[in-house]
This record gives sequence, C-alpha cells and structure tokens, in this order.
Amino acid sequence: MGKNAAVRRLDLGYFVRPASETGGPQPRVEPVLAYLVRHDQGLILFDTGIGHAGPATEARYRPRRRELRAALSASGVALDDISLVVNCHLHFDHCGGNPLLGGRPILVQDVELAAARRGDHTVDELIDFPGAAYEEVAGETEVWPGVWIIPTPGHTQGHQSLVLRQGDGTVVLAGQAHDFASHFASEHLARDAALHGVEQPLPPYQQWLDRLADFDPRRVLFAHDCSVWESPQAEGR
Repeated sequence: MGKNAAVRRLDLGYFVRPASETGGPQPRVEPVLAYLVRHDQGLILFDTGIGHAGPATEARYRPRRRELRAALSASGVALDDISLVVNCHLHFDHCGGNPLLGGRPILVQDVELAAARRGDHTVDELIDFPGAAYEEVAGETEVWPGVWIIPTPGHTQGHQSLVLRQGDGTVVLAGQAHDFASHFASEHLARDAALHGVEQPLPPYQQWLDRLADFDPRRVLFAHDCSVWESPQAEGR
C-alpha cells in the first residue's frame, strides 16, 4: 500500500437536532459517522462516537448509540488493534468512545483541548479519563507518510480534518468542518468563483479551503452526512 491509506466508514448511531438548531421548523435526525483508516503503519480511528451526557443533553438530542466495539468488530477490528485516535473536535458526539481507548495516542489541536478543559464545551468525563494520552497539535502536521492533520476552524476554534493520500486520489475526512456535503460544495464553488474573478457579491467561504485545495481532494467525507462530495474532475482520473 506504500503511502496510501484505505478508509472505511463506521455507523455509530444518530441523534435528533432540535428545531431551534436547524434553522427551520422541524427537528433533524443526523447520523454520527466515524472513519477507520488502514495504513502501513497501523490503524487510525477518526472520531469515536456518542458519549453519555447528562440528563438535559440526553433529553435535548435523544441520541441512539451504536457501540464502538461492535462497529469495529463488523469491520474485523478490535479496540486493541487501533494505533492512533484523531478527533475532529471534542464535543460529546465525536469523542464518546475515547475512554475505551486508554493508552492510545489521541491527536487533538492544543486550542481544542484547552477549550474542553475550561468547561462548558463538552462532557468532562470524556476528556480526562484514566489512560488518556493526548498528543497536542499546534496547527498542521504530517502524522504518518501521506496522512496530514489540517486545522479547519469554524464549528469550534480547534476543529481539525484528516487528509489522506490514496491510490486514486486524496480523501479528506472533514468531520464537522461543514455539517453537510452540500454546504462544502457551495463554499468550494464560491471560492472557485472568487478565484476566477466573478464580480461580487459572492458568498463567503472558509479560508482553510485554500489549504485543502493544495491537496487536490477527490472525495470529502463528513461526520453528520452520509453524502460524499466528489470533485467534478474525478471522472477523468
């Protein structure tokens, strides 16, 4: 496999986002997705599912969990097989399985971990649990050959995405950098329009899209959307 990385999506349940957060009259049911990355140097788990929260949070989001151990087992993997954990951010629906992986390095942006430890950010018990082994990242880093962490702030200041080289092109695990593939597509087009001199006004876009574009991604996958963004140029590759 060389520097390539193979990706498998894991279904870890869903939650119900209340209407007050959807911008519309109805609540919305959203999947919770994690990703298993197979690389020559080991297995990376990107996000770990929905943690248990207090009664108010449980009542607000009504989560339905798929146990991480079972989801991994369906892919032929045990908890002990995981080499490295990367969380896009530390909200309870992204780091819920971390306590099951004590002793494994957890890569997280330093500003994200600091925010989690200040309180009112996530569930405290999911952060400093027995065996927690954080490796704090300050910005961009190449974790293993062909595997990069790229800061993608917005949903939280310390949000990060994982960029993976594959034989048929680059894949981005974008977490909750955008809630939906369609939102990513819209901002991608807005950036393209701006670069080609289309007259303002144009929609704004996240400036880190410039850095992701350097990797020429073929596919972008998300934490709360089963849809996948694919590059319009992908067919010719």
